[in-house]
Amino acid sequence: MNAAAPIPESTDSRGPLLDVRSLSVSTADGAALVSDVSFSVAPGERLGLIGESGSGKSLTSFAVTGLLPGGLVASGSAMLDGLEVIGAREKELVGIRGSVASVIFQEPLTALDPLMRLGKQVAEPLRRHLGLRGGALRSAVLEALAEVRLPEPERIARAYPHEISGGQRQRVAIAAALACKPRLLIADEPTTALDVTVQAEILALLDSLVSDRRMALIFVSHDLAVVSRMTDHALVLRHGRVVERGPIDRILSAPSDPYTIELVQSARELDAALEVS
Repeated sequence: MNAAAPIPESTDSRGPLLDVRSLSVSTADGAALVSDVSFSVAPGERLGLIGESGSGKSLTSFAVTGLLPGGLVASGSAMLDGLEVIGAREKELVGIRGSVASVIFQEPLTALDPLMRLGKQVAEPLRRHLGLRGGALRSAVLEALAEVRLPEPERIARAYPHEISGGQRQRVAIAAALACKPRLLIADEPTTALDVTVQAEILALLDSLVSDRRMALIFVSHDLAVVSRMTDHALVLRHGRVVERGPIDRILSAPSDPYTIELVQSARELDAALEVS
């Protein structure tokens, strides 16, 4: 693996919002899935996690919020707003999910409860973290749905997930994730399940919301073009290890690791093929 310079430390006097050191994820029988990953994200910073399927990028993002699937074990350190996530009790983690950090998942149809009206799903974090009830809760739900530019927020709030389109479901998932004004947003392949036109709309929406709120962002994707649009710095992962890190512009223009070179070349070839077609 080529030596790579660390991501520059933020000049923000508050220091990193998330500080990850030597993070590893393994199966119960000891098989390593993620090994020795370190990075930090300060308020307002945008970090991309890049890699193909199985690279460990999603597992890394799940580990730092205590959302690893059953049977997997995390070690190392992930300090999120002063809380050590690795080894933390579920009660402690519930207290920071949605309020300090929120996650947007790849497939909104599975992330949303199919048997619950969408308004209630957006209301849940507002009730839990902000203690809203009654008219104040209803107003906050409609405001959250309107903020993600959903038409007819009242109709959407009454609907079930199967009654709206995939792009609208992802907007509802974004509304729920951002309802309590978290300081860190983790977006795990949030547009992969959507068609190209809707992808562009969702990315533009996320970009705008993150900028307006000055949130920290971790954007997880296999798509270099998307990561270059949404982030400033990136980590490239392969087989659970970081093979390259640095400013996204430098990674795209002068990749140093052979795997990153392959990713960049493949992205360029795809872009050229799309232009011809």
